[in-house]
Amino acid sequence: MPLLRSVYDSRLFPWGNDLQTAPHWRGEIAATLTLAWPLVLGQLASIAMNVVDTLLAGRHGPQTLAGVAVGSAVWSLVLLVLIGVLMAIPPSVSQLAGAGQRARIGPLFRQAVWLALSMGLVLMLLVRQADWLLRALGIADDVRPPAEAFLQAVSWGAPALALHFCFRFLSEGVALTRPSLVSGVAGLLLLGPLGYWLMFGGAGLPGLGAAGLGWATAIVLWGQALGFGLFLARGRRYQDLGLFRRFEWPNPALLAELLRIGLPMGVSIFMEGSLFVATGLLIGTLGATAVAAHQIALNVASVCFMVPLGIAMAMTVRVGHAAGAGNASGVRWAGRAGYAIVAVTQVSMALTLALGAEAIAGAYTTDVAIAALAAQLLWLAAIFQCSDGLQAASAGALRGLKDTRVPMWITMLSYWGIGMSLGAWLGLYRGHGPAGMWLGLIAGLSAAALLLTLRFLRLARSFQPHPGQGADVVGAHQP
Repeated sequence: MPLLRSVYDSRLFPWGNDLQTAPHWRGEIAATLTLAWPLVLGQLASIAMNVVDTLLAGRHGPQTLAGVAVGSAVWSLVLLVLIGVLMAIPPSVSQLAGAGQRARIGPLFRQAVWLALSMGLVLMLLVRQADWLLRALGIADDVRPPAEAFLQAVSWGAPALALHFCFRFLSEGVALTRPSLVSGVAGLLLLGPLGYWLMFGGAGLPGLGAAGLGWATAIVLWGQALGFGLFLARGRRYQDLGLFRRFEWPNPALLAELLRIGLPMGVSIFMEGSLFVATGLLIGTLGATAVAAHQIALNVASVCFMVPLGIAMAMTVRVGHAAGAGNASGVRWAGRAGYAIVAVTQVSMALTLALGAEAIAGAYTTDVAIAALAAQLLWLAAIFQCSDGLQAASAGALRGLKDTRVPMWITMLSYWGIGMSLGAWLGLYRGHGPAGMWLGLIAGLSAAALLLTLRFLRLARSFQPHPGQGADVVGAHQP
């Protein structure tokens, strides 16, 4: 016992001094899981919408499939920007809730709506001008028309996507996560039949091809946004927040504070997402087999990542609520519970990928060469499951503390300074091909995991409540 106590009291761990007064392990893990499981399933439903798009486009024809694949890649950049910046909402809301200042959440929400609408409109206009980007990337002449048609149609959904994230993050910030699951599943169920109808035509409507799939996605996004907004306005558990009680013009000070928190997170998420996009583009120079194998492995890894991502979102809320309440012990226990859950899920997924690599690859393709290379990449994906989960969890915990600038620099260094540099050197210059690029991904994710975790441990150890804790959170100066 003395040895155990000396370990827990070490400055390496931020929870040594609150072992007797902290909540029970089971209670904190249960609270985190209660928040996390709807978020995990909601994230899986969201990524499943991309799978539906791909399956429908594939049934329409190879040219449509290629066009939608390219268009979806461009659209994913819009998704990354919106998610990153608007992720300023959950920690701001959860800290206000934890500080007992729920009356200030309404004014904050109304400013967040202005921010979301502005970003959505700007991104809609940019997506509608994406033809120059497709030409600059050297997209084939026969692929550009369906890609442009898809982007022109889906661009109308950008404001809805921004509003949906705004409404969803507000709900998650007050620890109500099941509406996110319901919204995600409803959108997924609607997209299939609507996309099929608009793409192939029927009931007097001509088939619109890739454009039809873009229109279907935009319509679903508007349905999700309007449905979620109505739920916030009518839901009993949101009534005390007064979210739509009155109209307010943009408040420059509040908007600036949201951007101060959100822009670094946007950069961080863009750095990680663009690392995988750039890796795919570089692998594209290595031939069709390499591209196909990379796409299979990346698709599987993306699905796996939804689990720690959902847990990380729950950690943001739990850490933010404790920080707003000035509960230093709660901050540390929220982080500890999240790390424990992520450790279990990521080890399980790593073992699944390692033991089932050949079977998973074979389910995607009957081409022997592609399946063999995809299985090799899935082995590498198994290796970085723990790093990927740990960096996601640490980033989520840091968001709960509204610590965003240092993590931004950490992600830039890790993903591009280390991951892309090493991957390009091994994959292209040393001749290790896709495996070399994926080794770069492992290095980048591992560096991010180490540095972000050390950052959270340091802040959690030094976190001290003070009188009036929560008075400095976003929205506190609002009447």
